[in-house]
Amino acid sequence: MRVFSVSIAVLGLLTATILGQSPQQQPGPALTPAVAKVLAAIRAADAGQLAVSEEDGRFLRTLVASTNAKRVVEIGAASGYSGIWIGLGLRETGGRLTTIEFDAARAKEAAANIRTAGLADIVQVIQGDAFVEVPKLPGTFDLVFLDAWKPDYKKFFDQVFPRVTPGGLFLAHNVINKKQDMPDFLRVIETHPQALTTIVSPGHEGISMTYRRR
Repeated sequence: MRVFSVSIAVLGLLTATILGQSPQQQPGPALTPAVAKVLAAIRAADAGQLAVSEEDGRFLRTLVASTNAKRVVEIGAASGYSGIWIGLGLRETGGRLTTIEFDAARAKEAAANIRTAGLADIVQVIQGDAFVEVPKLPGTFDLVFLDAWKPDYKKFFDQVFPRVTPGGLFLAHNVINKKQDMPDFLRVIETHPQALTTIVSPGHEGISMTYRRR
């Protein structure tokens, strides 16, 4: 079994976010012009505010790289913004991301944005219902990032958390600004016997981080 650990750098980053401070996100390595351009274009076109904040994106990249995650799943690709940030982290680890999007038009857009960002070798976009598609994926997952329909969060947790590698992480987005839509999920991540959970806020939406005990 591969050891999956949280580095001192990540612990420092978490300390800042848990205390309600905005962590000093380091930009390096610098984004290439192509990546910066596609990220800016996604944000400019995001009328429905489906993408995570830039602060959350940078946090995800740092977390993925620092924990040496190799097998990552994202539920809710939208237009590929968070998938690009996660993919940049996986570029450091040699890992791969599978991101699932229910809406066919958004899935097509996400795949195009990921190709433009030069991450098609790292990030695979699957169009479909995640409740159907996740069981088709083999093996276990080092890290899962959930950013889908909020009332379904607990159902996704029940399905996917048992497949998180012991020592791995299950993350969920919007747990502060949309907490009223997921009370059952917030209860289970605090009470599950195999879970250790904290909530961080690199941006303003909030990300729950649930560690699966070994």
